[in-house]
Amino acid sequence: MKKNLLLLLLCLFCSVNLCNAKAKSTFTVFQLNLWHGGAKVPNGDQGIIDVLDQMDADVVFLCEVRDGKRFIPYVIEELNKRGKHYYGETFDLAIGILSKFKPDSMTKCCIVPGDESRAMVKMTTTIEGQPVSFYSCHLDYRNYECYMPRGYSGTSWKKIDNPITDESEVLKANRLSFRDESIHAFVQEVQTDIKQGRPVIMGGDFNEPSHLDWQADTKNLWDHNGAVIHWDCSMMLHEAGFKDSYREKYPNPVRYPGFTFPAGNKLAEEAKLEKLAWAPEADERDRIDFIYYYPMNSILSLKNCILVGPSETVVRGIIIENDSKDKFLTPSCVWPTDHKGNLATFKIHKASSKSL
Repeated sequence: MKKNLLLLLLCLFCSVNLCNAKAKSTFTVFQLNLWHGGAKVPNGDQGIIDVLDQMDADVVFLCEVRDGKRFIPYVIEELNKRGKHYYGETFDLAIGILSKFKPDSMTKCCIVPGDESRAMVKMTTTIEGQPVSFYSCHLDYRNYECYMPRGYSGTSWKKIDNPITDESEVLKANRLSFRDESIHAFVQEVQTDIKQGRPVIMGGDFNEPSHLDWQADTKNLWDHNGAVIHWDCSMMLHEAGFKDSYREKYPNPVRYPGFTFPAGNKLAEEAKLEKLAWAPEADERDRIDFIYYYPMNSILSLKNCILVGPSETVVRGIIIENDSKDKFLTPSCVWPTDHKGNLATFKIHKASSKSL
């Protein structure tokens, strides 16, 4: 009897440990633009805390952080009161990282001459014995040229005489921003991670669509007006071996467009604090917020990705119900921003000697 009891306890102990090991190897990453730190929405600052609490992600990429030196410590303190323990850093930038994993290092990197404010925050941490690098970014908002095919200027935000759909002309104007320089700097930076066997996860507001969403199958949708455009940032990341988490999960952009901007934030509309639509006579919906990952010889895999935020969106200046197959996780609190976020679930696989 005693022997059977000991055997049962041993089995339970092993089972618990196996579950714990599984739980540690699977983790979540949440990405969100905060729209001036929630200041554009009534009670938006409280909404941010509530959203982060409900998402309960292991790693969080934030951008449009307001007063980073104070904001991140405040968020950490408020979440700690709710039993959620995070490390965090912004380096006094408008971006930051929160992490339940203790960082091995936190640095400011990918600094582009002429656009130092758009640097990235990098964290390296260890998950299940495997070092992983995380990068939070917010790319240049200027020269937002996905508006050109829609008949709007991406610099003045005013209507232009006619939509401009020629790819070379659009990309020429698009490259006046610092977005392509930022991604070029990032691709150079991660070569060290790759050489040292670290998978990479990066995310943020790109202020630029993906080339995967502007091909022949979507050229007559969403006021693309026939344009097919290979947007620079997504192309560079694709060529460098990075995977777009939402498109990996939902490869069909017609059925699952995954629009993250503009979000149909009814509280912001009611408060009339700022327009949700920048091109109010066009269908300006686009997917401009991303989580990318570099699997590093299959050490890292994507398990799931879902949009976070209100299902409603904005078309021609009016909030409408979602008309796609996209799935949404909508927190039960004030939505603090004009963007939707991404929540991705990843798994660490122990590297085999063959893969190394």
